[in-house]
Amino acid sequence: MKTLRILDTELEIVRLVSAHPRPGAPAIVFLHEGLGSVSMWRDFPQRVADATGCEAVVFSRYGYGRSTPHRGEARTPRYMHDEALQALPAVLETLGLERPFLLGHSDGGSIALINAGATHRPLSGIMVMAPHVLVEDLTLAGIRKAVEFHETTDLPARLARHHRDAATTFRVWQDIWLDPAFRSWNIENYLATIRCPVLAIQGEDDEYGTMEQIERIARQVADVDLVKLADCRHSPHKDQPEAVIEAVSGFVARILDAQDSAA
Repeated sequence: MKTLRILDTELEIVRLVSAHPRPGAPAIVFLHEGLGSVSMWRDFPQRVADATGCEAVVFSRYGYGRSTPHRGEARTPRYMHDEALQALPAVLETLGLERPFLLGHSDGGSIALINAGATHRPLSGIMVMAPHVLVEDLTLAGIRKAVEFHETTDLPARLARHHRDAATTFRVWQDIWLDPAFRSWNIENYLATIRCPVLAIQGEDDEYGTMEQIERIARQVADVDLVKLADCRHSPHKDQPEAVIEAVSGFVARILDAQDSAA
């Protein structure tokens, strides 16, 4: 396992070369969901790399996967801001990635949006799947169901295959999302300042958010492609992988073709 040391933590990281590399193409940095990790992406990053010609950079955030386990400190409603404004810039700087794409799922999508709207680091574009820009009643209902599922099924054992301390990973996730102080969490103030193109993908059957999440992105970001997928829940890359890869590869090609034409 390769690791990257930033901010007093060791992060699990994998870099995947495209089978069809596009000369000069920037990397795509993958940002996982609230219970995700490198291994939980499965083969999706490699498939995206092969379809786009870009290197895929995949890492587990602090407290996830094989990265430094969570030390037990309570999360605050700004935990995604901390990831977007401190940890992610440190990763990009340490790896020397110039104008990367960010591809985020759920929490990872929110982190990508905050980073794009609040930092001055140039990005080629961001791709978000089932992102959160605000907390809906449906979101909280879905998390309460996940907590019940965690208590009554083999979910703890399954999560343990992907995290060094799965029990703490789940606990800190549920605690902050169900904290009354988190109900007013909202990142819309970052949307209008996003200058790079955005691809926003949402499943019509998402159990954690409605289409309002990506509709708000579309209303406030200048350059947005929306993809709404039928027969798709909260993980579009698992429920509709072919549609997602087609959308992502088309989005990346549009941007890189335009960059090549302007060069």
